[in-house]
Amino acid sequence: MHHLLGEDMRHLKDFEFIEGVIRAGSIRKASEDMNITASALNRRINRFEDEFGYEIFERLPRGVRLNPAGELLLHHIRSQRSDFARLKSQVSDLSGVRRGHVSIACSQALLPYFLPRQIARYRSGHSGVTFSVNARDRVAAERELSEFASDIALVFEPLTMVDFEVVHAMAQPIHAVMRAEHPLADQPEIRLRDALRFPHVAPSEKLAVRVLLETAARRLTSVEVAPMIESESFDFMRHYGAWEDMISFQFPVGLDMDHQPNLVSRPLAVRDVAPGNLLLGQLRGRTLPVASARFMRDLVSALRALP
Repeated sequence: MHHLLGEDMRHLKDFEFIEGVIRAGSIRKASEDMNITASALNRRINRFEDEFGYEIFERLPRGVRLNPAGELLLHHIRSQRSDFARLKSQVSDLSGVRRGHVSIACSQALLPYFLPRQIARYRSGHSGVTFSVNARDRVAAERELSEFASDIALVFEPLTMVDFEVVHAMAQPIHAVMRAEHPLADQPEIRLRDALRFPHVAPSEKLAVRVLLETAARRLTSVEVAPMIESESFDFMRHYGAWEDMISFQFPVGLDMDHQPNLVSRPLAVRDVAPGNLLLGQLRGRTLPVASARFMRDLVSALRALP
């Protein structure tokens, strides 16, 4: 283990150069990005491959790409970097100084209300911990976990589940958001057929809410999702109802109707539209850094406390 760590520390700069070439797609472009001559960068890569014992790049007419050995090396680099970050956070805990960094890939529904509240609550007791929070769709979130670009994902129903370890799951019915004076606003639950007969704004087709709406509409006769406006932004759709009398659709975890007193939200009937599953997870088999593991536990408690 010490020998392996020493080898990795010795090659830290090589790893930086390798990742730079991967990002750029060619040695020439990477050399410009990293302010080194192309010939010097090429020599550095060749020397590393000689020491490693295997070529890691496939040379192409217009650049380079990782070969299978390079893919394994890249995973090792990212894994070792994650292990080193966890070691540093454990040492800072020993000294009583709570530091660390938590990176989160999440569905945009979590951005306006849920995550700001949880992060602020966590940082009130761990002010040395920093965060990065990035809106990602389901596919991008899982890819970031596998690349160690994010520690935690909080998304609706990832399309692929190979590398995604679910830590907590909860159902979220879709809500219809409308003006308080809308004809459907006094109903405690809204049938999908009724909602779609009124002008509506809907998410773009790659988002989970739209997928669930379309799946439900196909089961009904003489009804379809036919939005006047489509958007990838739930913030936009939620606020649009203040300007024109249209229904929008959203998961309730992304709503806080106290902030928009002129609007109301009502659940769509579950017998019409299946709920979405909000999944909190991480890369399968990865041991998270201390700060990320603690924040994950806090998120589980907060999700369990949601109505």
